[in-house]
Amino acid sequence: MKTKKRTKSSRMSGRNMGTHGRGARKKAQGSGHRGGKGMSGSGKRADHKKTLITKLYGNKYFGKQGVTSRGTKKDKTDKINLQQIEINLEKYANRKGNAWEINLKKYKILGTGEVKNKLIITAKAASKSAIEKVKKMGGEIIVKSHIEKDVKPNGP
Repeated sequence: MKTKKRTKSSRMSGRNMGTHGRGARKKAQGSGHRGGKGMSGSGKRADHKKTLITKLYGNKYFGKQGVTSRGTKKDKTDKINLQQIEINLEKYANRKGNAWEINLKKYKILGTGEVKNKLIITAKAASKSAIEKVKKMGGEIIVKSHIEKDVKPNGP
């Protein structure tokens, strides 16, 4: 009576038996035709591995992760062009005499577009071209700095 069966690999030793009857060596790597174990073969045609990736690695496998340098922070200030202000004058502005008074304290005013009316704009910041265009029409941009520091004089 046989008590222990020899493993296939021990039986398949001999001449020209490097594949152990499986055909290509690639087929014997544990994942069928998917390019081996782990994340190998997850390149161009790796749609079949996406479920595996999201289960094992979570959503951190795709895309960019990590810390960017502190010098490359994105400018998150709200911006608006003069062109948008001119189109939506009734929405943003109040009429004071022959001028339009506009309160955009949270916005930076950019100079794209033409100014056809006299505008008095209160803003967080403004570009040089925007200031020039508004001044040409007899208006002004009042820039309010959002950070006001108390400067203490150095002395004895």
